[in-house]
Amino acid sequence: MSAQENQKLFFNLTELVGQLRESRESTHKIRHLGRVRELPSRAELESILTGLFAALFPTHYGRPDLTDDDIDYFVGDVLNVTLKKLAEQVRRGLYFVSQEDLADENQFDQKAKDLTKKFAENLPNIRALIVSDVRAAMSGDPAATSVSEILLCYPGVSATIHYRIAHALHQLGARLLARFISEIAHSKTGVDIHPGAEINEGFFIDHGTGVVIGETAVIGKHVRLYQAVTLGAKRFPADSEGNLIKGQARHPVVEDEVVIYAGATVLGRVTIGARSTIGGNVWLTHSVPPDSNISQAQMLSH
Repeated sequence: MSAQENQKLFFNLTELVGQLRESRESTHKIRHLGRVRELPSRAELESILTGLFAALFPTHYGRPDLTDDDIDYFVGDVLNVTLKKLAEQVRRGLYFVSQEDLADENQFDQKAKDLTKKFAENLPNIRALIVSDVRAAMSGDPAATSVSEILLCYPGVSATIHYRIAHALHQLGARLLARFISEIAHSKTGVDIHPGAEINEGFFIDHGTGVVIGETAVIGKHVRLYQAVTLGAKRFPADSEGNLIKGQARHPVVEDEVVIYAGATVLGRVTIGARSTIGGNVWLTHSVPPDSNISQAQMLSH
């Protein structure tokens, strides 16, 4: 932009750009390790998720006109394109989970390919878990009429599929990508599941909206949650300098076959015993034994 064009503006563009550069480079610098790097692309990750969904369930998320003669060709083509894209996004993300020692930065490309290969090898196991979740939805919701309805119309199931993919990447070390995927799911479904949470088979979120599951939550087999359930932390311990201590177990353990109804909030490293039922709008900060039935009225009477 010429000086003459700049004078026509009602603000001083040159000065403003300089001030932002000063903030970015000096006074308010927040770059990871102080260096500029390519960030993973949200648009590319959404494209990758579209491809992975299509590879896992080709006719539901890929092409509805596929036949037995061409379905494998379709899956192979989708995986070929999608996994190459994923490797590049993993490569970009590796920098942001690195610490001070970047001596092996030139090996990120190979590390990304190795990580993506391991992820690809795990896709059949991921699909098996997702199928167990779909079956749980089918058996747990009397309004469900078909598997197709569940895959196409249930936001809780969509969020769980995103979680299964993100968790696999999180476990392999692609943590920024995993968080990115969980945020994509959150924005689409209203369900916020941290990819570090451990969720066993047969998991079903009915309705979905407003569910929050924290990083260190552990959920057993055949657990059902309803909308607006929170499995959160009660407090955040800090060190002697006031900095939050990260990595500690601080979210609930929910054992097998537990049902938690709408609006319930369970906080802290407490254990909900197997086969228990937690009623709607309950605020729970202590463990309960197996086969418990906790209602709001019981909580208010304490």
